[in-house]
Amino acid sequence: MSGTSNVGGPGVYEAGDQRNYKNSEINEKDRYKEGQPHSHKALDSKDERSIANKLGREEKRLNESAPEDPETTASKKDPTLPAKNHGNEPSKGAKIDAELAEEEQETLRKKGKA
Repeated sequence: MSGTSNVGGPGVYEAGDQRNYKNSEINEKDRYKEGQPHSHKALDSKDERSIANKLGREEKRLNESAPEDPETTASKKDPTLPAKNHGNEPSKGAKIDAELAEEEQETLRKKGKA
């Protein structure tokens, strides 16, 4: 029946998407990597973990320290540094924070504690 139609090309009527692969071809393909990091929400309501397991995971998560990126570490030392690293002028608040930190260091030096 498909050979008698004059509408469209022959590819429209062929089942090109239905292919029977050999077992050797299936094994050579990259398999989907199971267990990707952050692929599941920790407190998913449809998760089948018990309440005890969820609580245990949350206790572990609270005890873990999150690794800080270098920009966060630099901003704790100098509040104007992140803006300078990106080629921008530091904000007014960052400038005030830097001035306050300098003043605190000076007062500590005068008192002999630093």
